Amino acid sequence: LYEEIKDDINSVVNYSPKQSTQFFDKNGRLLANTFKDENREYVKYDDIPARVIEGLIAIEDTQFFEHFGINPDAISRAVIKNIQSGGYSEGASTLTQQLIKVLVLSREKKIMRKVKEALLAIRLETILTKEEILERYLNHVYFGHGYYGIKTAAKGYFKKELHELSLKEIAILVGLPRAPSFYDPTKNLEVSLARANQVVTRLDNLGWISKIDYEKSINEKPIIFNQTLTQNVAPYAVDYAINQLLNDFPEILSGGYKVYLTIDLEAQEIANEAIRKSYEASKKRDFDIRQNTKNPTNDAFTKELNAAMISLENSTGKILAMVGGVDYQISVFNRALQSIRQAGSGIKPFLYQIALDEGYNPASQLFDIGRTFTYRENGVQKVWQPKNSGGNYQGVVSFRDSLVNSRNLSTLNLVTDIGIGKVTSELKKYGFKNVNPDLSLALGSINLSLIEFSQAYTVLSNNGTMVKPYIIEQVIDKDGNTTQFEAEKTEVTTPEQVYLTTSILKEVITRGTGKRAAVEGLELAGKTGTTNENVDAWFCGYSPSIQTIVWFGNDDNTPMRRAEMGGFLAAPAFSYFYKKYLEIHPEIPRNFIKPTNVYSGEISGKSELYTDK
Repeated sequence: LYEEIKDDINSVVNYSPKQSTQFFDKNGRLLANTFKDENREYVKYDDIPARVIEGLIAIEDTQFFEHFGINPDAISRAVIKNIQSGGYSEGASTLTQQLIKVLVLSREKKIMRKVKEALLAIRLETILTKEEILERYLNHVYFGHGYYGIKTAAKGYFKKELHELSLKEIAILVGLPRAPSFYDPTKNLEVSLARANQVVTRLDNLGWISKIDYEKSINEKPIIFNQTLTQNVAPYAVDYAINQLLNDFPEILSGGYKVYLTIDLEAQEIANEAIRKSYEASKKRDFDIRQNTKNPTNDAFTKELNAAMISLENSTGKILAMVGGVDYQISVFNRALQSIRQAGSGIKPFLYQIALDEGYNPASQLFDIGRTFTYRENGVQKVWQPKNSGGNYQGVVSFRDSLVNSRNLSTLNLVTDIGIGKVTSELKKYGFKNVNPDLSLALGSINLSLIEFSQAYTVLSNNGTMVKPYIIEQVIDKDGNTTQFEAEKTEVTTPEQVYLTTSILKEVITRGTGKRAAVEGLELAGKTGTTNENVDAWFCGYSPSIQTIVWFGNDDNTPMRRAEMGGFLAAPAFSYFYKKYLEIHPEIPRNFIKPTNVYSGEISGKSELYTDK
């Protein structure tokens, strides 16, 4: 018995409960609470209001600060009542005994258990102070509705911190541990209020509150909230952060951590709205077509339409917003991370950047003519005849106009001239992994995730230096130890060379395929992307300080309607994000800054930008 008591005492003294982990945005606003089994936010004794302590001991153990773990007088009264009732009807447990009961002993009403409980209580009071016992009790006990600990219960039932509670609200809380399910105010409000009034009356009888407080509290009927307290307003982002942390912090869900993310809650909300609006607009177009079509085919509507979006700071890679799908409640699959899709024309800026680094300039002339390619597949000779969108060709087109208007044939000829081997090796420097050394990559046959695409685009948005997108700023454990996270950077090309590409991508938005991405008062650069048969629709772009990539497509990889292209479906979501973000952050940089080594002059008879290279 001594050894059992010794082990039980140690478990109470070295109390380490499961605690909820909190996730905050970059400005300290709560994004989510996560927990495993027990939703508990720990509170130190010094942060517990005195009125909470008074209410608890008034109703549960009035002589708590006088007894030595057990209360002989209460035990005597209980014994007499139990004899009179002919059974075991009433206990006489002190708060110390109750703590032991919930932490290490069963609730069975057996004499041996009661003896052990009393011995443990007496021993515990020689080791812990009264304040330490109360701190453990108020943090451990169950308050109903999935809330463990009084701080969690205060936030759950009343949406308040402990110091904000009224006397009646405190009375409701301290009355709960006796029978938390029965007194749960979200289920049995009148019973809960009656129990709270017993607490208030007891405080009055003891002379611990004034008559004014008594009258006010007896008649008060607090507002009760019925909530889960997970409060996850950025579920895809929080899921990603948890997955990033699990290896180094295995107890991240229940270790009481405070995790500060790079997410900007306002940006996140705008991103959600942007995706939702474009999604609903597309579904409305589908509906209208169905209504006006006697025999609608699969081409007339998109069954499995979904979307994803990542916005981040160009210079740091800090993710400001992450949307992994249209509705997390329907699908937790994070399309920003887990979905592998074809890049389509969204890859073209990198091909043109490679060409610029090889000595081309924005005024270089490219051949926009048809070509026929033959190849063998499984021993069978096949023919590939790529075309421009719309089917036409111009013969000769400038480097700038080729990218602005997303010309396929001139892009293919450009890649052929540079050499497929050179292009393939250079693309790998941008972080592209699945690069097949054939000409189809010029039209975006590369498969990748949205976050991989985001990393590559930082080379363009961040003046030639690639930054790895990241979402965790710092992690603080329950002991106050901090782990800081920082950006990973790789220089790929120069600011001067990138600015040439940016100047072209600006025109994609002002006069090219990305007109629906424009935002008044803000310079933007970007590129549309649509894969074969409209399976994927992209818009990839950036302002002087923020980069955003948007994807739309069907989850089952079936084609969307022919009209649902990157410039028509994804670009409006991109535009909406920047327009709304600019409204709340008018201080962000509005214009791209031209490097000093970029010049404006005559090239091939036209005024054009160029560098010394």
